[in-house]
Amino acid sequence: MKSFFRHIWLVALVALPLLAACGTSPQTPGTSNLTPVSLALDYTPNTNHTGIYVAQQKGWYKDQGLNLSILPYSQNAAPEALVASGKADFAISYEESVTTANVSGQDLVSIAAIIQHNTSGLVVLADSGITRPAQLAGKVYGNFADPFEPYVISAVINCDGGHVTPDQIKNTSPTLTDDGLGSLQTKKVDYVWIYQGWEGIEAQREGLKLTYFPVSGACVPDYYTPVIITSGKMIKEHPDLVKKFMAATSQGYSYAIQNPDDAANILVGAVPPGTFDDVGLVKQSQEYLSKQYALDAPKWGMQTQAKWHDFPHFLFSTGVLADANGNIVTQEPDESQFFTNDFLP
Repeated sequence: MKSFFRHIWLVALVALPLLAACGTSPQTPGTSNLTPVSLALDYTPNTNHTGIYVAQQKGWYKDQGLNLSILPYSQNAAPEALVASGKADFAISYEESVTTANVSGQDLVSIAAIIQHNTSGLVVLADSGITRPAQLAGKVYGNFADPFEPYVISAVINCDGGHVTPDQIKNTSPTLTDDGLGSLQTKKVDYVWIYQGWEGIEAQREGLKLTYFPVSGACVPDYYTPVIITSGKMIKEHPDLVKKFMAATSQGYSYAIQNPDDAANILVGAVPPGTFDDVGLVKQSQEYLSKQYALDAPKWGMQTQAKWHDFPHFLFSTGVLADANGNIVTQEPDESQFFTNDFLP
């Protein structure tokens, strides 16, 4: 199973035969009276996306007058770049990607948190002899090429009493096609970064025993991963469309919260055959995530100023944030412009 971890966000936008943005997507039969909108995935379909597929299959986007096209993930163009360039109306992203993209000059806005808390962490094999994060210093990490990774990992290690700088994190060659758990099992790497709701459950189903160190904690603030984004331009020019999109999307995730098993079945039936090798994994993952979608929040999608301050502030303090020219920024960004709850129903 491929890891549903991250995408390489720092990649040049190239011309792709994708569906164009709002108002120009090809129409399917019976949808000529609907407004076409597109959403770019952050990776292959998975349970982070369930609410979107549920809303699409239930016809809730059509009820809002929208014809939604879900654009498959491509390694040639990050979803943030597609939204910023107008090649996609919406996309799945992450708080760190929204932050780094905005600081570098892209105008992106998070309009919903798919999950309320960071459910990811670093894992090692249970029989590795590694029992605490400090022992990861000097070990080999199976990375996915996000520039912020070494800063977060070094903070986790040092918070436990280790001593390592970001540039001392030992990485393997980054690849999006590598199976992180497989690399762990074959001892190609000593530790990888996984999501509990997918790889964690996958490991349990395979009988693979892991030791888990959560990323968010005393030294790394909790943050939203993943989120749904659009552009500031879309919000300014088509606020009613954004509101309609979020009304249907929220309905889809609310359904998944209340009906995890049926929502999992809808997801499996909506994606191309062969997308999932293990339907049981999808169902278990959905059962887990349905409890996480709106945990500790008054409703699905809500975002707080605190979470949108604390993690961007952490990134700023590490010196990883760079402007469009690649220069490290010296003034803390105004993260209040990076998100809004205004379009949640």
